[in-house]
Amino acid sequence: MSEKTTYTLPIGPIHPALKEPVAFEFEIEGEKIVGVDLKVGHVHRAIEWIGTQRNPIQIIYLAERICGICNICHPLAFSRAVENIANIEVPERAEYIRTIMAELERIHSHILWAGVAAHEIGFDTVLHLSWAVREKVLDLIEYLTGNRITKAVFTIGGVRRDITKDQYPTINKALNYYKENLGVLVNTFLDDKTIQMRSKNCGILTEEDALKLCAVGPTTRASGIKKDVRVDQAYCAYGDLDIKVMTPDIVTGEVNGDVYDRIVVRLLEVEQSVDLIEQCLDKLPSGDLVAEPKIPKLLATLKKTEGEGIGRAEAPRGEVIHYVKLDGKNEAPYTWKVRAPTYNNLLAWIPMLMGEQIADIPIVAASTDPCMSCTNRVTVIRNNKKEILDNEELHRLSIEKTRRFAR
Repeated sequence: MSEKTTYTLPIGPIHPALKEPVAFEFEIEGEKIVGVDLKVGHVHRAIEWIGTQRNPIQIIYLAERICGICNICHPLAFSRAVENIANIEVPERAEYIRTIMAELERIHSHILWAGVAAHEIGFDTVLHLSWAVREKVLDLIEYLTGNRITKAVFTIGGVRRDITKDQYPTINKALNYYKENLGVLVNTFLDDKTIQMRSKNCGILTEEDALKLCAVGPTTRASGIKKDVRVDQAYCAYGDLDIKVMTPDIVTGEVNGDVYDRIVVRLLEVEQSVDLIEQCLDKLPSGDLVAEPKIPKLLATLKKTEGEGIGRAEAPRGEVIHYVKLDGKNEAPYTWKVRAPTYNNLLAWIPMLMGEQIADIPIVAASTDPCMSCTNRVTVIRNNKKEILDNEELHRLSIEKTRRFAR
């Protein structure tokens, strides 16, 4: 009988390298990873259940708090789901302002990610550089909405804040700042030998695996898959804009699907977001900001509305989906279900980490820009005993729930 040559290395759910709770179990052969398992579910916050106790306007502000970084895309997707149910037509001006806010979020999220990625490889000088550059977009967001993080700018049927001509100089000043300074980040991340050595041919996700595992966002685009809700099913003002899907071959001439390519895609998208905002400002139409400005009247209409709706948005991390069902009897939705992009990207960690070194775990995991708090949902406990639901049981429960909704 041959002697076992591997050993198990547990990491998490609490670990200095992890920003949020997630548990890994690696099978290690020397320094090489030969097996990967992961467990989530440590930070369930019952947000969806809380939403079924509130009216749709109140849920907008709850949806903002699903994720502290992606707090534009969640209220946007929720609003679009409700608007689809009630056949609410959002004014064109509001659609453009929604697009501007979404792209400002993408700029700040991607630059924040760049700093975290640098930190994960021990390059804290670049962390501080990235976050210093990010400050400008946060200042601009605060100028337009009154807050740097939770913006409270959306409502069902439109937006709560306008963008006026006298604000253009401040906006353009910030956009010009990124035009002038983005090159510093690009050169640092793409040309620095240390970052190249830590990111090239590391954490590879092949096109086949990305498709099979339904990866989304920069994670899948870095593998050469042109998947982007803004282009595939244009919403808000994206259908009027000159926009294309960003893939790494635009810069490198090839697609490897590694950590380096995921850096390339995000930097390209920051540059693209600046351009999209400028396009929106140039084309910003006149008109109303909201379909129904009287909230009591809107809520009275929604209370009598029955149906199901889906809202989709391309968050910085990838596609967000909100499902809402109104029963025509109550102010609160009958149900509300959120699928955040990290949910799709989690399984991509397995092929990305297989064959890599222990030291590469932090940067490979961080390269998908994970958010565990907006992914985790529920742990089942009955009679003080935790239950583990396998795929077969989850499938059975899903069918039962779908039939219950249909009734």
